[in-house]
Amino acid sequence: MRIREAHPDDWPAIWPFMQEIAAAGETFSWDRDIDEQRARQRWFPQPPGRTVVAVDDDGRVVGTAVSGPNHEGPAAHVATASFMVDAEHAGRGVGRALGRHVLDQARADGFRAMQFNAVVETNDRAVALWRSLGMRIVATLPEAFHHTTHGYVGLHVMYQQF
Repeated sequence: MRIREAHPDDWPAIWPFMQEIAAAGETFSWDRDIDEQRARQRWFPQPPGRTVVAVDDDGRVVGTAVSGPNHEGPAAHVATASFMVDAEHAGRGVGRALGRHVLDQARADGFRAMQFNAVVETNDRAVALWRSLGMRIVATLPEAFHHTTHGYVGLHVMYQQF
């Protein structure tokens, strides 16, 4: 697997699994019926935002991440990121590879920390992954996410200082 900068021609490979993840309403805090244009705008921000893809040995896109400053001005030294992995490739290290890449890139870009704003507390795999990569839960917003099966659950704010 290789992580590389995303190109506009990667979008047709990203959108199907992105749409599936958003529609499921279990791990991502987007409208479940987000349209393709809005999703693409959010996932391909202007610099200093970055979008990367994970590609398998056949060159197929199996995951993606977007990162950049969490805020502007005096808080722009803290990065944030979001991740999506094609369900067909879950559990194969795609999320870990994307996470390591994004954290390393944020350090290289001069950010002083990484903050994940909305990790759904019932997303046990993601919480365990981010913890294993050095993120820690600094707050949990009670009932801040309406999960399709669990009802109202918390959203973790996770943080790592570099």
